[in-house]
Order: sequence, then structure tokens, then C-alpha cells
Amino acid sequence: MRPFAYARPKAVTEALALARGGATVMAGGTDLLGLMKDGIAAPERSVDIRGLEPLRGWTRAKGKGLRIGALVPLAELETSAELAKLLPIAAEALRTAATAQLRTMGTVGGNLLQRNRCWYFRDEAYPCWLKGGVRCFAVDGDNRLHAVVGAEECVAVAPSDLAPALIAFDASVMLAGSRGSRTLPLGDLFVTPHGRVRREHAIAPDELIVEIRVPENALARRGAFEKAMERKTWGFALVSVAVSAKLIGGVVRDARIVLGGVAPVPWRAREAEKLLEGRLLDDAACRAAADAALEKAEPLKDNGYKVPLARELVRRTLRRLA
Repeated sequence: MRPFAYARPKAVTEALALARGGATVMAGGTDLLGLMKDGIAAPERSVDIRGLEPLRGWTRAKGKGLRIGALVPLAELETSAELAKLLPIAAEALRTAATAQLRTMGTVGGNLLQRNRCWYFRDEAYPCWLKGGVRCFAVDGDNRLHAVVGAEECVAVAPSDLAPALIAFDASVMLAGSRGSRTLPLGDLFVTPHGRVRREHAIAPDELIVEIRVPENALARRGAFEKAMERKTWGFALVSVAVSAKLIGGVVRDARIVLGGVAPVPWRAREAEKLLEGRLLDDAACRAAADAALEKAEPLKDNGYKVPLARELVRRTLRRLA
């Protein structure tokens, strides 16, 4: 590990000033430390933002929805009884996301911005396309855990379990930067690497995630989350599914279906959502939506199992809503 300078600002404006010029922002550091040990990240200056109180805590203002600070520990999001009443899918998504120690250190913002887990990307011996090379080694290599839909030059998958759950509830993210603040749908924070875009997130180097917001009308929806892993717990998703919908007399309104572990971004199954609108959420509708969600899948040589796995997980998660 190379030597680096360290700064711990006490204000957002100070943090933004320090973040300019190639500095690396650190919150819990659970992903950054691994990247540094693997030789993938070598910051000259690390800006530790854990002292920024405005980025902590969560609140629910009546009629204005739910606000979750970027520095809220994942463990707090998972174990809060009050939050579980408002957004139970968050605890569902985080319960098997990592060990208790990692959930205690890891933050909401850091979880959303974590880098992919592709073994070629994480190995400094491989100059993969995402790191500036000329090829994606996973395309013809070991691609058991890689994308089956939506990939371009890079077939790594987005690793966050929390992201699909929040996107299913129409969450937005507020970013603060040297040129001011901006808010965008959480789904737009994630980028499919392609062409000249060799990155996974739409956040600028001098920007910070300040907070996540879930609108009031989304909190009225039912939600469910399911995840398949190689082991029983504390693993990254082979496939995950987050769904939400309003059910009026058993009829679906305003459905959301978001898959994890299948694409370079949290994958919104919009055609499946349209198919469910106005239908009774019976087994036939769930199966039809599951088929539609994976209709455009193009598995690689080693990950064809993900297609039937994802299809069944979509069906199962939708049935839980009913």
C-alpha cells in the first residue's frame, strides 16, 4: 500500500474543497481499503467524511417522505424498528448483505458507490477494459457471476443489494458539489460502462452523496426483496429482486421490479411492470411478468443458470406481495 495524505473535514464545504484534484473520499472505508490492498486504488489524499454531521441520521417529515443521510450506517438502517415500519424492504435487503462488522462500518452512500466484484477487475495483474485496457477478460473467461442483460464492453454486475430495494421505491439521491447541488433518480446514479464511459456511477470526482429521499406516495406501497447467493448468508447476490406495488382489491397499480446481480446497473424490468398494471396478482400474472423480465437476457458461457434463477425469483417475490 502506498503512502497517502489524510484529511478529516468538519464541514461539507471543506470536504468538497479537499476532494478536488484527485482526492479519494472515504466514509466507512470497507470497499476502499480492499481496493487499495488489491492495488486498484492508490489515492494521494484520502478525505474522511465521517465527521460531517449533516450527512447523518434519517427523518420522516409528514407529507415529504423519508430522508436517509449518506453516512447512516447500514446496521442502523437494518435494525431500526421505526424505519422498519416505514420501509421494511431496506432491512430485508441488508440482512444478508455482509457480516455484522461490515454493516456496522459501511454506510448508505458507500454501499451505493461500491465498485464491482469482478475478479478480473479486482486483480491488478489484469488490465481489464474498465481499468483502461482493451478487453473485458470475463467475456471469454470465467463469467459465472457476470451480467446476462444490459452489458456493453464490461460484463461486471452492480453489487449493491440496497440499490434495487431503494429504486423500487422511487428513491432519489442528492449530490453536493463545488458547482452546487443536484438531485437525480437513484437509478440514474448507476452507469453502464460503454464507449468512452469507463465508470460505474454518474457522480463527479468533486461531488458527495448527501442524502437519499423516498417520496411519501412510495411509502404507501407494499414491497418485497429476495436474493439468491452461493452460500446461505453474507454473500453478494447471484440474483436479487426488489418489487413494490399498490394493490387495490388485489389488482396491481404502479408496480416496480428491479433486479440485482444480472446487469452492470440495477436492472429495471419495465416491460414486466407494464404487463402487471391493472391485473390481478395471481400466479399466472406473476409468471408472465417473470418471463417478460428476462425476455432479453443473453447469458454468457458460464452464467446461463442466472436466467431461470432470476425468472423464478421474480415470480416468488411478486407472489409475496399477494
